[in-house]
Amino acid sequence: MDEERLRRLLGGADLAWLVERARRRLERGQPLTGAVSLAAPSPAERAAAERLLGRAPGAGRALTLRLDAVDAVLVRSGVSPEGLEAAVTALTGRVVPLDEVRRSEEHAWEEAYASLASLAEDRPQYAAWAARVRCDGLVRRLARTPTAARPLLERTARVLRELPVEPARSLSVFAADVLGSAHALDDGTPVATLALSGARALTGHPEGAGTAWRRAAWASAGLLRDDVSSTVLTLNLRGTPALDWMADEGEPCVLTLRQLARRPPHTAPPVVHICENPAVLSAAADVHGPDGRPLICVQGQPSAAALTLLKHLHEMGTAFRYHGDFDWGGLRIAATLMRHVPWRPWRYTAADYRDGVAASAAGARPLSGNPAPSPWDPDLAPALAEHGTRIEEEAVLGLLLADLGQGADASGRGAGSQNL
Repeated sequence: MDEERLRRLLGGADLAWLVERARRRLERGQPLTGAVSLAAPSPAERAAAERLLGRAPGAGRALTLRLDAVDAVLVRSGVSPEGLEAAVTALTGRVVPLDEVRRSEEHAWEEAYASLASLAEDRPQYAAWAARVRCDGLVRRLARTPTAARPLLERTARVLRELPVEPARSLSVFAADVLGSAHALDDGTPVATLALSGARALTGHPEGAGTAWRRAAWASAGLLRDDVSSTVLTLNLRGTPALDWMADEGEPCVLTLRQLARRPPHTAPPVVHICENPAVLSAAADVHGPDGRPLICVQGQPSAAALTLLKHLHEMGTAFRYHGDFDWGGLRIAATLMRHVPWRPWRYTAADYRDGVAASAAGARPLSGNPAPSPWDPDLAPALAEHGTRIEEEAVLGLLLADLGQGADASGRGAGSQNL
């Protein structure tokens, strides 16, 4: 092969399209015969084709060349005695058939997933998650190539083998110990995305989005993203020296996620009431002081601290009674809480709502927002839609405070209180 003549004849930019078409056919295992065309060629591209063939390639808008004719020219001229295929290889490098490329790539992906397969074998709790991750394309979206995926999955498996972490510890400190960088599990990093997905599969933490949700999801596996800003409000809960002291005083106590992770209550009452709004807890402290029943306030959507405390008490045998605002947001908060811990309604049924509507007809506030279900009482959501009235906890505060007195019948008496 005369490579110098070959590059002058076929290796210029004006015939690059021809070489590319020929190479594509070789990659697909197709013969170098038949015609190839270039729409709207430039004068230079037409001139290069004419020099190659020794004649005008033909009239018309498109430029059409027969590959077998090009092959014959290369062989006859001695530029490439073995023809067009050898010329394409000399100009562009070895041609690897696409089937071989695909097989090689799939093999590379299998090797990349090896650490995940090993994790699933050693920790069967991750098996279903590992299979799902392979099928849903998450790893390929995050890493794009098997070369990048292999270290990503190795690091992810390293994290998941350490979960759950007991006692709980700082996420950044954990990342530094396990992955060598305090920021390795920061939001948005591929390893954090995969590891959090695996952590949720391990702990059963529900789907969600947002910073608070990610904080709670990590906390479910014993990793604390921010262990002091996440708090929960309690009243008359005991089990640590600080809680005991506040309960003796009948004053509200704020617990941080850090406190709950390091020193959770070592005792648990048989029943704990839960409210949505701090005003209820504050009023209970004013009215009952140290004589009131244990009460926890989730303050809207439950924080990581609130969920950590409630799960701990549930594991120790505590039963929960929940009340929230009678509006669509309140129903969503209640449903979120129910996905984490079981509870029974505390004056939070359709019957209680209708009683509240009747009692506050004069100053009723209209209901707004998108509807939400009420799985603890399927009749409640339709009742809200029917009356279109919002009943906040403060509107039924007297009933709630009566239930929180130590003299109240815990089994319940009176309208709606049968759910106590």
